[in-house]
Amino acid sequence: MTVTLADVAARARVSPATVSRVLNGNYPVAAATRERVLRAVDELDYVLNGPASALAAATSDLVGILVHDIADPFFGIIAGAAQHAMVEGAPGRAGGEKLAVVCNTGGSPERELTYLTLLQRQRAAAVVLTGGAVDDPEHTAATAAKLARLTNGGTRVVLCGRPPVPGAAVTATLTFDNRGGARRLTEHLLSLGHERIGYVAGPAERTTTRHRLEGHLSAMRDAGLAAGLDRLTAHGSYDRRSGYDATLELLRREPGLTAIAAANDTVALGVCAALRDQGRRVPDDVSVAGFDDLPFSVDAAPALTTVRLPLHEAGARAGRLATGTEAPPPGGVATVGAELVVRSSTARP
Repeated sequence: MTVTLADVAARARVSPATVSRVLNGNYPVAAATRERVLRAVDELDYVLNGPASALAAATSDLVGILVHDIADPFFGIIAGAAQHAMVEGAPGRAGGEKLAVVCNTGGSPERELTYLTLLQRQRAAAVVLTGGAVDDPEHTAATAAKLARLTNGGTRVVLCGRPPVPGAAVTATLTFDNRGGARRLTEHLLSLGHERIGYVAGPAERTTTRHRLEGHLSAMRDAGLAAGLDRLTAHGSYDRRSGYDATLELLRREPGLTAIAAANDTVALGVCAALRDQGRRVPDDVSVAGFDDLPFSVDAAPALTTVRLPLHEAGARAGRLATGTEAPPPGGVATVGAELVVRSSTARP
């Protein structure tokens, strides 16, 4: 059932004219009244009618790309490739390009839901949702509901770099092989002879963190090294500072570490810096490995052993799927492979 302006007015206990003034922003309204109206809009998922040319569902020239952190090369590469594919492959009305808007959530689940609501209200033609999700049933259900409303309105929705959302009917899902990639990375360290391997993980609540950690732990257990894995694991953010601090903590717990695997390449840079400050050489004293194969990895000193994810290719494919210039994969889900890249930051202990 379509929610009307009158429904919002009734929920907010104001007149329809007041709701219109709040949404259009063309007349001063008391702050408390404005907050009440916007809360009613969110609760009812009211979709504001756009310009006359966009009254039909999902016919606007707007496309949205949601990222956790646009300053992170991981998301910048995906977003840039997706935007290029979207604006180049699907010109807007009258031959004009699509307007691609990058929405920076800061990793906030609440902000992610807010952006999805805003894009729904603007009748976005397409949405690409990137990066790992929060491992929380309540948030997963809320995300599924938002995505369902978008797709029901005609918006093409593509997930890139995250697992499928249960209950959400989206256009396509491109999920990265984080488990397999992390397992191959740890197997590489084991093959060199390392047994005391530390692991710097990302935020515990993220699916990407869980999957990469699962891959690492499975390789360790299969090698008969299950004892003490908890104390050899430290969680933090996906940034350099986290890698630095976690390395100091891991060395405090286990001074005899001979290798450290990091949640991503940026974290690995922090690991290397902490080891240098502690007077340890990479890889002579401690081997270090990352994940993602970001552009700076090959230029690090020493060059970083890592797991390559084809971020540009995945982003471009997500953009084509979002604009309908590429057919969805069978079953709507495709796994993007991860490739081990061995460089000089790892060696025999």
